[in-house]
Formats: sequence, C-alpha cells, structure tokens
Amino acid sequence: MKKWFAILSVMAIILVLAGCGSSDDTSSVSGSSGDVKKIIVGTGTQFKNVCFIDENGNLTGFDVELIKELDKRLPQYEFEFKTMDFGNLLLSLDAGKIDLVSHQMEKNPEREAKYLFNKNPYSIFLNRVAVAKDNNSIHSIDDLKGKKVLTSPTSNAAYVLKEYNKTHGDALNIVYTSGAANDTVQQITSGRIDATVTTDFANRFNTDEKGEVALKTVGDPLTQSDVLYVLNKNEQGLADDLDKAIQEVKDDGTLSKLSIKWLGEDFTKSLEDVKKESTSSKK
Repeated sequence: MKKWFAILSVMAIILVLAGCGSSDDTSSVSGSSGDVKKIIVGTGTQFKNVCFIDENGNLTGFDVELIKELDKRLPQYEFEFKTMDFGNLLLSLDAGKIDLVSHQMEKNPEREAKYLFNKNPYSIFLNRVAVAKDNNSIHSIDDLKGKKVLTSPTSNAAYVLKEYNKTHGDALNIVYTSGAANDTVQQITSGRIDATVTTDFANRFNTDEKGEVALKTVGDPLTQSDVLYVLNKNEQGLADDLDKAIQEVKDDGTLSKLSIKWLGEDFTKSLEDVKKESTSSKK
C-alpha cells in the first residue's frame, strides 16, 4: 500500500511540474504577442501627396508615410491601414471598424465633443477664402455676403463658415459638396459658386484641365488649422503615445523632411513660430 502511495505521489509531483512548465511557456508566448496592440488606421486614396495610390498601386503620401514612421517608434503597436471614402472615416470610427483616422483632420468643438484628438499637431495650415483666379471683386470673407460658398459638410471649413453665419445673420449661402477638388474648381470657375475656404497647401490641387492652379486665396487667414489624429474617447493612452512619437520626429527633423518631400513646404511650424522666425531674421 505504501509502495502504491509513493508511486502516486511521484506521479502527482511530475504532473504538477509539467503543468507549471506548460503554464510558463504559454505565458511567455501570450506576453510577447499581447504586448503589441494592432491599430487599424482609416485613411483615403484620393488626396494627392497626402494619401493616394501611386503608379505602382501602392498606398503612399505624407499621412501614410508618417504613420509608417511612427509605427517604427512605437513598438507596442502595429499600425494597419484601411482605406475608404473621406465621408466614411468618422462613421467607421463610430462603428469601431477603425481605431484612428489619419486624413489631415482638424479639431472643432463639434468633433471634440464626440471624439478624442491627440494634442501635438503633425501639420499646421492657415484657412483662407479661395476664388477664381480672374475674380477681383472678392478680397475677404466679408465680400461673400449673399454669395454661394462651397464646402464639404464634415470639413473644418464648414464649421468656420457656419460660425461666421452665426454672428453675421446667415450672410453666407453655404453649399455642400462631396469635397472632390475638380468639382470645386468647375463650380467656381463656371460662376455657379463664388468661393470656397481652403489652405494654401490644399489650393495647389485645385487645378483645371490643363493642370494649372485655377483658384487663388485672398484675405487674411480665417483660422489656423492644426492637423491631428482622431480617436475614440477611450484611447487616451494611444493619443499620448502618438504625441510623444510626433515630438520625436519633430525634434530630429524627420517630420520637416516628410512635409517638404510630400507637401512641398515645411508645414510643421505654427503661425507663432513663423512670426518668431521672421522677427529674429530682421534683428
């Protein structure tokens, strides 16, 4: 009896040791994969130089290549792109189909009430009124009273225009479009629409059939646009990590190089920074 008891005891010890070894192995594998969180990044394919399909069929552009660079600096995440129409990006974020929107998005109170934005902008643009190149009667937004202004419904420009109307008795006739640049150019140059609101960078893509820029920006800047990532409210940790990585690419010059390569200029400096540089150069 004692012999059988001894044998059973030894077998029990072996099973316990084997179980512990198995548990350690599983924990190690689980830990290595669990440390990396996959982030689905929603972006578009129609914004030239920002997020578009190149001649080789590859998704590329400033926003795309920046995400790839941030991915290298954030080993705890794996970023994967999911492309869609611009108008579906925030809807997909709402539905949980994507975790992050990267498409030159700007913050406004309406969006901020619903979504989380990181704090460190990766591009900075100035919004201005844009009209046909041969239009010499409109010099500022105040000259648009009673006129038609074209914008896409979910854009920050639409918010700027609506805010203007709130304090100016609905002076502007805001017309909404899908946001396609060629449609904007056609409607403005044909006279069906009087103006739009855009940035000097984006206006480069408002070209005619000859490939020439068809619109011009006029007047003082209406607002400064900080381009940020859009996330759901429960992703504060990811937003903080993105801010740190963005600061890294700013500090080592990578962000500036990407901006110049894809956007043609260094659009990473705030209006305040530009003013400081201008003042310093005059001394």
